[in-house]
Amino acid sequence: MHKKRTLKVAFYTLGCKLNQAETESLIEQFHQAGYQPVSPNDVADIYIANTCTVTHIADRKSRHWLRLVKRRNPEALTIATGCYAQRIPQELTPIADLVLGNEEKENLLKIIESISPEIEHLQSQSATTQNGTFRVRSMVKIQDGCNSHCAYCIVPKVRNHQFCLPASEIISTIQKKVAMSYREVILTGTKIGCYKDDSTDLAILIKHILSNTEIERLRLSSLQPQELSPALLALWQDKRLCPHFHLALQSGSDTMLKRMRRHYSLNDYRKVTELIRQTIPRVAITTDVIVGFPGESDEEFEQTYDFCHQVGFANIHVFPFSPRPGTEAAGMPDQVSDKAKKERTQRMLELSQSCRHSFQEQFLGQTIDVLWEKETTHGGSIYSGLTDNYIRVFTQSEKTLTNKIAKVKLTAVHSQGMWGELVENPG
Repeated sequence: MHKKRTLKVAFYTLGCKLNQAETESLIEQFHQAGYQPVSPNDVADIYIANTCTVTHIADRKSRHWLRLVKRRNPEALTIATGCYAQRIPQELTPIADLVLGNEEKENLLKIIESISPEIEHLQSQSATTQNGTFRVRSMVKIQDGCNSHCAYCIVPKVRNHQFCLPASEIISTIQKKVAMSYREVILTGTKIGCYKDDSTDLAILIKHILSNTEIERLRLSSLQPQELSPALLALWQDKRLCPHFHLALQSGSDTMLKRMRRHYSLNDYRKVTELIRQTIPRVAITTDVIVGFPGESDEEFEQTYDFCHQVGFANIHVFPFSPRPGTEAAGMPDQVSDKAKKERTQRMLELSQSCRHSFQEQFLGQTIDVLWEKETTHGGSIYSGLTDNYIRVFTQSEKTLTNKIAKVKLTAVHSQGMWGELVENPG
């Protein structure tokens, strides 16, 4: 009898941690159903692009990958899903066999199985590996949707159904992740600070997770400044909560924040960062900044630059403004020239690197726990991992470190993070 071939499926994910969490969940579904997940660079039978549409660059990357994989395997089934597919599916229809919006994403496996040939189920694999990759850190979706309607943001139009997953389901998911050998979980969503499940808000959810799971590290994705309170920050007395906060700033000018339709002032933002640092030792605060928003003057840009320098972020993600059709900002007058955006972006990137190095230098000579993720491509048994306060660390070890936690003495700063020396056997 002819043996049926196991179909290979490759995922390409762009954008936010929520998209990454949804892809992670889809990979688990496909793997359990008998498909073989492979790298997005491999030859596959099915290619799935989980798209982002926050910038025109993200749109372009999705189109490029879909065309590339169709040339790699003309017989493959190509699928576009996610926010770009939700916003303007007609742009993707000519280059993808299927275009499915966000609401259809969770039914992706059923849709494919209705059109693809039968598959050979895989033998169950080790609980610690999938597609040859160790399970180390996992994104767990707790919420979706946003109705804030910031002037520049397309997300409320492509993720307009706001909902929160039940706390019991989230805890069950994390318990399963622990059983699968994950050591860190990142809670993610479009706007996790507004989490609410009956009487359970984000603070209560975190308490339940810490009380009812054995996850060793719990990290939160992006929060808004107005969502933080002394009561929430007090939870970080539990050392399992990672001392890392990503607080989107977007601009260091109050007039710009108003034009952007942000719901805080610079004074609000400054007070929150001071409260965080007073409450939590060794904390890293990272942020997002948009440069070249419509009407941004040289003076307003300098205000942003100076504010970021004063706050002393551990890292700054810099985004040149990208007009998204259908948003308020796309139709605003006084669009900033590409030349000015490029110059301002470069200056902010240089500041970001300077801030990152200054933050890391505080920890030179200190010994910190690192969760090791993988052996890098540098060769010579060089491993890469993260501290709880989100410093990328590299070390040399003849012993396998992947998915181990070990204390490391931080010895030097370099462009990609810090070098460290192991001071104990990994556990």
